[in-house]
Amino acid sequence: MKIVFMGDSVTDCGRNREDDSKQSALGYGYVRVIGDRLIGRVPDGYTILNRGVSGNRIVDMYAGIKCRLWNEAPDLASFLIGINDVWHEITAKNGVDPERYEKIYRMVIEDTKKRLPDMKMILCEPFVVEGSATCATEEFPDRFDRFREIYAYAAAVKKLAKEYGLYFLPLQSAFDAAVEKYGAKRFAPDGVHPNVGGSSLIAGEWLKLFYSQIEKQ
Repeated sequence: MKIVFMGDSVTDCGRNREDDSKQSALGYGYVRVIGDRLIGRVPDGYTILNRGVSGNRIVDMYAGIKCRLWNEAPDLASFLIGINDVWHEITAKNGVDPERYEKIYRMVIEDTKKRLPDMKMILCEPFVVEGSATCATEEFPDRFDRFREIYAYAAAVKKLAKEYGLYFLPLQSAFDAAVEKYGAKRFAPDGVHPNVGGSSLIAGEWLKLFYSQIEKQ
């Protein structure tokens, strides 16, 4: 089974773009954890490709979808995108509003289904927690409230997954529960980018979905 992961820096996570045969091509985040576990179980059963691009918004992901996804023609694609659509608006007035985000995401799905009708898709829920980059400050008291606009984007992802009969992977509640118990520093210190703990959390949730609903089909 060939699996392609698409997204932003949470997916990219420092991947080696030059050589897919190198271990570093999976990056150092959740894709690496998933790849290690799947290939560790069945060494000849999986090809894992990380095509996340740091800084990507939904419009950027769509712009590069032919070379990064369609040309690869995988059996399964996993998408995790959305936080930059919010973050870039907060920092540079260059975000993508929820309505446009849903519109472009719908294009991603429909155009991909036309080209790869047998390919399965997992739509992962974008998430945020309160960390060093997202927390309210004296200068920006509403900063975390603005980051929590990601909930509207997450709702759009869930809606699209249901509408098109795709797999939906909830992540916000898993991060909220983990952060409440152990603190954000163990999962996503800046509130956006997972560390080892956060990457393991995403991978664990992804694999639960994969093993229970996809692998045996």
